[in-house]
Amino acid sequence: MSTRTGLDLLVHQHFATLKGKAVGIVCNQATVDSSLKHFLEHVSSPQYKENLNIKAVFGPQHGLFGHTQDNMIEWEGGTNSRFPFPIFSLYGKHREPTETMLKGIDLLVVDLPDIGARYYTFIWTMALCLKACERLGIPVEILDRPNPISGEQVEGPVLDPEFASFVGLYPLPLRHGMTLGEIGLYLQAHFFPKVKLSVARAEGWSRSQYLDETGVPWTMPSPNMPTLDTAILYPGGCLLEGTTLSEGRGTTRPFETVGAPYIDGWKLCDGLNALSLLGVYFRPIQFQPTFQKHAGEICEGAFVHVLNREIFKPVLTYAALIREIYRSYPQLFHWQSPPYEYEEIKLPIDILAGNEWLRKSIVEYENLDSIAERAYEEASRFDVIRRNFLLYI
Repeated sequence: MSTRTGLDLLVHQHFATLKGKAVGIVCNQATVDSSLKHFLEHVSSPQYKENLNIKAVFGPQHGLFGHTQDNMIEWEGGTNSRFPFPIFSLYGKHREPTETMLKGIDLLVVDLPDIGARYYTFIWTMALCLKACERLGIPVEILDRPNPISGEQVEGPVLDPEFASFVGLYPLPLRHGMTLGEIGLYLQAHFFPKVKLSVARAEGWSRSQYLDETGVPWTMPSPNMPTLDTAILYPGGCLLEGTTLSEGRGTTRPFETVGAPYIDGWKLCDGLNALSLLGVYFRPIQFQPTFQKHAGEICEGAFVHVLNREIFKPVLTYAALIREIYRSYPQLFHWQSPPYEYEEIKLPIDILAGNEWLRKSIVEYENLDSIAERAYEEASRFDVIRRNFLLYI
């Protein structure tokens, strides 16, 4: 049986639960049903617009329709000629919706496709919506979707609250193994106990399933998340944003493509493949980014091929990759400097990892087994908490 998302079920029910309410919608360009029709197309269609009262629409990072390319590129709200609703940006001057934005709303509906990694800021847009709605007494409904990289595997580290930022406001592992609805229930229980939250569960999803096993179409949730393959790598690959290495932005395969002008790609891949990391192979490549880091320069490095996604450990893999480059090029490798996602002081690698210990382990060329063990211990402790909020088997 194909999976039906929370939005699919809402469409099937002809939006019955929204009728008679003043509704705000938090969504982006990937908020589509299984026929690829956008949430806003449905609610503004002649079939429904007379019976629904949509007061406002809110969009996350990258814009309501995904037009901004990178981190800390803000966008303004306004109007859209196709959809007759006020549009507010939750990635700019305000990341938490204000009382003015929420005025007159008596239900906030959140449908933001997540990709299974703690850094992905749509989780934290949802969290700040819960925070605002708790303060104002507005109920929230999350339309749930499958975790596209499955909901069974969990990989640490877990965020240390001292390193909280917009790539991690509350403790979660880097690969959290949860859906947006499950994370919402966890946040409600631990941080926003007074918010009235409901989750429209997806039907027919098993935790072991990746998105390509569900019948739910893949749609790019952000400009540098082109494929499911990208999402599978991302819980580790995003660590590259804390370095001056190119993570492949400005190529057609970001996060799978890694390198810099000073790297010998063949030597790098020989060293990485000798580590016998599970489920992955490193292929030497050359590439020329068209924008962002090393734009216009010839880079060498690795293309990261996932051979077995069931045993692949993205966080350990990319920690090993950065560690190998740091060891081989200590004078040329650099950590990225602040600011990063509005954090002005702490190193980007530390707020991405959610700690200092991962960076220090890389610098000290710590044994990979030790890094893996510490990450596993943190993830295992969180998994005890996580299991209280799982909606699917």
